Amino acid sequence: MAFNHRIAALSLLLAAAGAASAEDFPRTANGKPDFSGRYDVGTLTPYTRPARHGDNRTLDAAEAAKVERDQAARMAAAYARADPDRSPPQKGANVDARSYDYFWFDPGSTMFQIDGEYRTSIIVDPPNGRLPAVSAAGRARRATLRPEWWGRDDGTAWWLRTGQDPYDNPEGMTLRDRCLYLGHVTVPALPVVYNNMKVIVQTEHHVLILIEWMHWARIVRLDSEHVPADIRSLGGDSIGWWEDDTLVVETTNFLSSPGVPREGLRVVERFSPLDANRLRYRFTVYDPDYVAPYTGEMPWPKTESHLYEYACHEGNYSMANTLRGARRLEKVWIEEHGEPPAPAGED
Repeated sequence: MAFNHRIAALSLLLAAAGAASAEDFPRTANGKPDFSGRYDVGTLTPYTRPARHGDNRTLDAAEAAKVERDQAARMAAAYARADPDRSPPQKGANVDARSYDYFWFDPGSTMFQIDGEYRTSIIVDPPNGRLPAVSAAGRARRATLRPEWWGRDDGTAWWLRTGQDPYDNPEGMTLRDRCLYLGHVTVPALPVVYNNMKVIVQTEHHVLILIEWMHWARIVRLDSEHVPADIRSLGGDSIGWWEDDTLVVETTNFLSSPGVPREGLRVVERFSPLDANRLRYRFTVYDPDYVAPYTGEMPWPKTESHLYEYACHEGNYSMANTLRGARRLEKVWIEEHGEPPAPAGED
């Protein structure tokens, strides 16, 4: 019964939010919408449309309520005390298969509404709510992103036999493993399983968009020009301008990885008032990896929560243990096979 009361109260709050108009959104001294504030963009609305919805862009309130109830049940189970007498995993089991305990996830607790509709996906174009097909150029580029040994793990230091060096140092690990950058939460700024806070600081000439994961600060220069094409960063170069009450942000000049340009990628984002406590976030991605551009739309609700420093590797032993484990496997391999041959070109 208490849960039903909470659902009813939430429905009333959503109805009240829907009653507010974009005209109630705060404004700056020069009359522009003031987007400054903290936003929690976590949502149960999926990025791409599940196949069961077909071409249906919306779903009814009963379906949305079921999704929210199911999520509440998962969280309740995650908070349950684990049995201290449970048996250990079987020998050889993949103990990392479930990632973190679900207790640590924070994907949001509700499906979002825009214009009074529950949406079946964030992607709205193509009309099927799914990403376009990957292009031939995209397939070719992606084939170069990960070496053939990616994910290989047979419990031995196989790289001593092949002459590769996947675990020589931290710089050989992925950007995510190194906690440097996560593109799909930054440009465009999308929701994921946790770390969904965004902070906007707006001035007359600049807009800062601070992304919680990986603590990436985007600086948007208003009424400016892009820097030359040879000046790039992982998060690209962002410029912005106003079209009535909509802040348009265009980002180009991306890097695919440090020192590697990401040619042809361009993202256009549009921020506009939705109601008193939410902005409408709409983005279009022009990516040569796909046969056509694609567009998504979602609300960013304001929150009273605060964004703290995302100190990803503070107290985190995973990187050191990964390298330590590699050194141990190398020691075992050398004991069994002797010193590996020096790489070609070395004495």
